[in-house]
Amino acid sequence: MKKIRVMICDDSAFMRMIIKEILDAQPNIEVIGQARDGMECVEKAVKLLPDVITMDVEMPKLNGLEALKLIMKKISTRVVMVSSLTQEGADITIEALENGALDFVPKPSGSVSTNFRSMGGVLIEKIQNVANIDPSRITRKISTKPHIVRRKFLSSGRIVMIASSTGGPKSLDSVIPLLPKDLPAPVLLVQHMPAGFTKSLANRLNRISEIKVVEASEGDILQKGIVYVAPGDFHMGLKANGSDVKIFLDKGAKINGVRPAADFTFDCGAEIFKTQTIGVVMTGMGRDGTKGSFKIKHYQGKVIAESEETCVVYGMPKSVVQEGYADHIVPSYSIAEKIVEII
Repeated sequence: MKKIRVMICDDSAFMRMIIKEILDAQPNIEVIGQARDGMECVEKAVKLLPDVITMDVEMPKLNGLEALKLIMKKISTRVVMVSSLTQEGADITIEALENGALDFVPKPSGSVSTNFRSMGGVLIEKIQNVANIDPSRITRKISTKPHIVRRKFLSSGRIVMIASSTGGPKSLDSVIPLLPKDLPAPVLLVQHMPAGFTKSLANRLNRISEIKVVEASEGDILQKGIVYVAPGDFHMGLKANGSDVKIFLDKGAKINGVRPAADFTFDCGAEIFKTQTIGVVMTGMGRDGTKGSFKIKHYQGKVIAESEETCVVYGMPKSVVQEGYADHIVPSYSIAEKIVEII
């Protein structure tokens, strides 16, 4: 059995020790090196060529984001960020995901997390998952220059719902900023992400987009031209309230092993908007969005799947395509244009 060669990068000797203990207990993982700061991490990554790097977000000399950018220029490898639950940690983590990191694990209690062992199972699962991703997909450049899609809209009673997971934050940069601010439909975005990080995702997308992007709150009334990001650890649902449609947040059981789950949101949206529903399923592992796409098709709505060429992980869209639910299969940089075209 070929072992996954992992390098640990953290400025805390205590954290490096805990992570090493967690990984050493796995028969299919081998720790091949450790680094104490971002600069050392870059040097050792180039020398050791690990399969996966676990990278602390906040470090001296070079922080995790700066080290990641340098590593991605020099070699293509898989990086899992290890992030403290601070606002700064969340902001850097989101930017890291948009610059090539594949996933992240939050530290439950600050930069030196004495109870990080509780996250051991999550860390192992994420390392094993990203180890199967083709590194060439991480650093692939999009040759086209995307632009905001301008159209004259007639009135629209439509809704757009987007699902994304691994590779999503990077791919969403090719979708949300290309939507016009006068889009005559609300957009619901379900990105698989734990609590504490979705607000940073929404804030960053809002900064780089013309359309308004917010983290959804309980009781929000849907408005056209706003993107609502499902908060981490909550399913995002919809309920009709007279002439309004309101968002509700649900702490029910995980669906497809995740919360928020796109299937939950797609199901609610399709029930209310029927033929006027547009579902979009983007990069990610597993099948989340497939049952929801079935519900959208049941009501004769439209489903867009991201094509394999731009997916970091061709899992969720592949499932939708294989089941025959996709009306359109397009690369990430053409999704906004397709949404606008349908509306």
